[in-house]
Amino acid sequence: MSNTAPQIAAPKIAIVTGATSGFGDAIARRLVAEGWRIVATGRRQDRLDALVEALGGPAVVHPLCFDIRDEAATRAALDSLPEAFARISVLVNNAGLALGTGAAQDCDLDQWRTMIDTNITGLVTVTRLLLDGLIAQRGLIVNLASVASNWPYPGGNVYGGTKAFVRQFSLGLRSDLSAQGVRVTSIEPGLAESEFTLVRTGGNKAAYDALYAGANPLQPEDIAETVRWVVSLPPHVNINSVEIMPVSQSWAPFKIHRDTPA
Repeated sequence: MSNTAPQIAAPKIAIVTGATSGFGDAIARRLVAEGWRIVATGRRQDRLDALVEALGGPAVVHPLCFDIRDEAATRAALDSLPEAFARISVLVNNAGLALGTGAAQDCDLDQWRTMIDTNITGLVTVTRLLLDGLIAQRGLIVNLASVASNWPYPGGNVYGGTKAFVRQFSLGLRSDLSAQGVRVTSIEPGLAESEFTLVRTGGNKAAYDALYAGANPLQPEDIAETVRWVVSLPPHVNINSVEIMPVSQSWAPFKIHRDTPA
């Protein structure tokens, strides 16, 4: 008989940004159900605390409360990770937002900056700060982009531009990290029902209801299941991108503006 002690599997640890609502909350819950420990980030401590309690306590979920737009706060939060949660092998870059639905000429420049600072600058900051560890773990990066990264629509302007960056950044990461065994996936959802739309419309519940009425949109759990599938694949398999729409959503004809006859 062999005297070799059995190998104890290292804990599976993932970090999910923007875990306090919508996709992030659903992704955290789905991964915990699969046996993962989660580092959950967000700006609302009360929601993080509720997530910790719901998912098994601080041995399972470690909360980090900070604004992803603040580099110093992001660095401090990640540097504070306890040893039990330090060896992150999966990064889910979910934190992001859209603000406003108007045409570019009617938009608020501060809202544009907020989208850029959150969807681009915050995402690349978290990625770079965790990248050395992800390389050491031969890990996986999942970036939440959008169908807006591929298909423009009126009112999408800066939001669509930020998500196009996320998609292209994902491809660039793939090019740089393939030799290190790090996988990178861009997930690009279409019409999905979540708090995201209330944020975008400034809390306009009537607009929220009108958007989803009769559409049978995607749900956060659908995106969480997609993340679970990507994470579960063997380490030699990379899903470059996944574009997901509800069956009810498809492509419209090209927009044509017509001059009004004199």
